[in-house]
Amino acid sequence: MRHNDSAIATERIAVEAADEGTGTASAATAPPSAGTAPGAATADIPPSHPVAPTAPARGALLAALGVAAFSLTFPGTAWALEGMGPWTVVMLRSVLAAVLAGGCLLVLRVRVPERRHWAGIAVVAGGVVLGFPLLTTLALQTSTTSHAAVVVGLLPLTTAAFSAVRTGARPSRTFWIASLTGAVVVIGFAVQQSGGAPGKGDLFLFAALLVCAAGYTEGARLARHLPGWQVIGWALVLALPLTSVGAAVALASEPLRLTVHAVCGLLWLAFGSQFLGLVVWYRGMAAIGVSKASQLQLAQPLLTLVWSVLLLGEHLPPEAPVAAVAVLVCIAVTQRTRG
Repeated sequence: MRHNDSAIATERIAVEAADEGTGTASAATAPPSAGTAPGAATADIPPSHPVAPTAPARGALLAALGVAAFSLTFPGTAWALEGMGPWTVVMLRSVLAAVLAGGCLLVLRVRVPERRHWAGIAVVAGGVVLGFPLLTTLALQTSTTSHAAVVVGLLPLTTAAFSAVRTGARPSRTFWIASLTGAVVVIGFAVQQSGGAPGKGDLFLFAALLVCAAGYTEGARLARHLPGWQVIGWALVLALPLTSVGAAVALASEPLRLTVHAVCGLLWLAFGSQFLGLVVWYRGMAAIGVSKASQLQLAQPLLTLVWSVLLLGEHLPPEAPVAAVAVLVCIAVTQRTRG
């Protein structure tokens, strides 16, 4: 990453347009938007400087690393909330991540994105920099980490739906059946754990799913034209004026107790979940398709359940691991389907 052009092809090259998550191809002069079906019209951003394509196997590995990083987000949030208020956690994590991202952009002398990219970057900022962290942090004030983790298992389905609407992707019927099955399992778990009706925390979590899916879809689309680290980096910088003011107000109005857990949780949220995790996640989605990559995130609830026991000492209800394993079965099905 010596320069903006170091991760971007310097001239138009012929690449194979990947079928949704399969790696099979037809020749094209530029890569389609993430998740676009073969022959479908590409998204509205002309690929004047397309990012060099990533092999499907490497793309799947990058997406999996992103999921591993995200699986620690809820435990990290729970730790941070031990010493900080919810607004302080959300704003400080974004400010710290923006400082890291902005420093990288400055040191590497990365050019400012072209005007046509900024609408998508704004969606990423609203969805994954502000919306999802805020809504999930508010949810964790009334929900356990394990409960929230299973509910967020719906994220792959919502991401696939946003991708289909935004990019024209058309996953197979088997793909949708497996995805909907996983969604039904998650919804059933949430309702059962909430006593027959969604609780306040569940409503926050469902809203978080929508805004995050929109941010994931736009980020993956942009990652076909900008390196993934620049997509989230510019989104963080774009939100910095708002998050800086928000952090100042939150610090003045909410109690602050800097315990080891609180500091470690905040640092992980800023540098692991908010920046590094999204870097590899967007690059992976750009390589193997939004719908396919999003299904890897069905493994996130199971990973978070493990962390909730090891790091938080939570007692898992018997239904939690059963629901998590059920959605893992759905992963196996969706990863074998063709778009």
